[in-house]
Amino acid sequence: MNEFLEKFSTVDLLNELKRRYSCLSKPDGHYIFLGAPGSGKGTQSLNLKKTHCYCHLSTGDLLREAAEKKNELGDKIRGIINEGKLVDNETVLSLVDEKLKSPQCKKGFILDGYPRNVKQAEDLNKLLETNKMKLDGVFYFNVPDETLFERINGRLIHKPSGRIYHKIYNPPKVPNRDDITNEPLTQRVDDNENVLKKRLKIYKSETEPLINYYKKLNLLVNLDGTEPAVDIEKKISQHISH
Repeated sequence: MNEFLEKFSTVDLLNELKRRYSCLSKPDGHYIFLGAPGSGKGTQSLNLKKTHCYCHLSTGDLLREAAEKKNELGDKIRGIINEGKLVDNETVLSLVDEKLKSPQCKKGFILDGYPRNVKQAEDLNKLLETNKMKLDGVFYFNVPDETLFERINGRLIHKPSGRIYHKIYNPPKVPNRDDITNEPLTQRVDDNENVLKKRLKIYKSETEPLINYYKKLNLLVNLDGTEPAVDIEKKISQHISH
């Protein structure tokens, strides 16, 4: 443990301790971020993770992590992702369940990109009930299709941290380099127009019904995903504080 801590400066360690101490005064919470690919869910998830110490569970990241493993499951998931299709419910639920039980999720969680359909929502309800948890809200990011295409085509990712950039709207200080670590940025293999068209078609047929599903449960919070990120962050924070 000491060897691990020595990799970080004292200032960085103190700042991290200060951030975690600040989280103690923030409410626990369990939230879903609902919206199409490129709607801004990932950016806001990372903001909330930082300010409230919730764990950020992006099923896209969970699946990509599993896909990198050189085994039968990894090969299967990798092929499905590259085609822009959806992984079966049972596989996704088991990955989510494993993460929910981790110490990082003790204060709460943000589910980003899950559930994707009503069946998954019902399965999630059962899982949360088993784990003695309940949802506190579902934030819906509403963004027009043309804006989604612009965002996806220019999106850049710092894989280790999950930081998201955009070639036009949020460019890094140094082209294709992370602002903090100066490590190279990458573009997801599924971040292209052809795959996005497939993903949007699936999203509209399977995921959009979740809007009414959670509205009936009085959990839905509508957000205009085209507003500036700082304004969206403020609205989310205000809702959680109430």
